Amino acid sequence: MATDRILLEFTLAKFDELFALIAEMDDEQANRRPELKGANSLYCLGNHTLGMMRFWSCTTNRGVEVTRDRDAEFDASGSVAELLERAAVERHRFETDVCSVDDHAVPANKPKDRDEPWLVSCHGVLLHVFEEICQHLGQAEVTRDLLAANR
Repeated sequence: MATDRILLEFTLAKFDELFALIAEMDDEQANRRPELKGANSLYCLGNHTLGMMRFWSCTTNRGVEVTRDRDAEFDASGSVAELLERAAVERHRFETDVCSVDDHAVPANKPKDRDEPWLVSCHGVLLHVFEEICQHLGQAEVTRDLLAANR
């Protein structure tokens, strides 16, 4: 099974950056939302990232159904310590999922409501996960800055 180790390492590096940023916060800071309509807390961004990664790497690429409530990911709150523990577990699961499929294979369970060009291969799905993590890391950096400015 071929795995693009470079893309996997980039993805895990951005994942680590996101959760290192969250680790710098206390529970109140991590659960606070900036005063902008529709803004998410850092906890929500981390929680959503965990659900997103698992959905694409396990449910989509491997065909192993993982229960997920995407909308609830953005309503969640909790402790930073708990989120970081879950992140460590999900990071390992993600790496296992990625290494268990052939990059060139067609995803085992493509979403029926999506017709994206990157859904042609497991590698394309991993590129999408990388894109999403980078996006959420950027959101988290802006959220951190907004919260610091509004103290």
